[in-house]
Amino acid sequence: MATSQRPAHVLAGALGTMGVLHFAVPKPFDGLIPSSLPGSRRAWTYGSGVAELAVAAAVATPRTRRLGGLAAALLFLGVFPGNVKMAVDARRAPAPQRAIAWARLPLQWPLIAWALKVRDNA
Repeated sequence: MATSQRPAHVLAGALGTMGVLHFAVPKPFDGLIPSSLPGSRRAWTYGSGVAELAVAAAVATPRTRRLGGLAAALLFLGVFPGNVKMAVDARRAPAPQRAIAWARLPLQWPLIAWALKVRDNA
């Protein structure tokens, strides 16, 4: 029985959309970049946008999907510190914004699992 490629296509679409957003509206992403990193926050925003677009392309392409799934899992793991920073920075924000920031943290783990499932089904 053939495995559905829909999860891979949806993952590629989500990564591609986020990658484009890094360029279309970079300011929200700039705020996730720790100031301790060298260089400008905008450069990191653009760099992570390029990474998301590259991973999206790898996941979308059957020939590179296995590697793309692993890269997606590592990308989701790599952006986790930025999500922690966003949650900590939201401590003085209105309650709905704080709730969203904190709710994102446990959502990283299902994203990682999704990416690994795409890798395993490639």
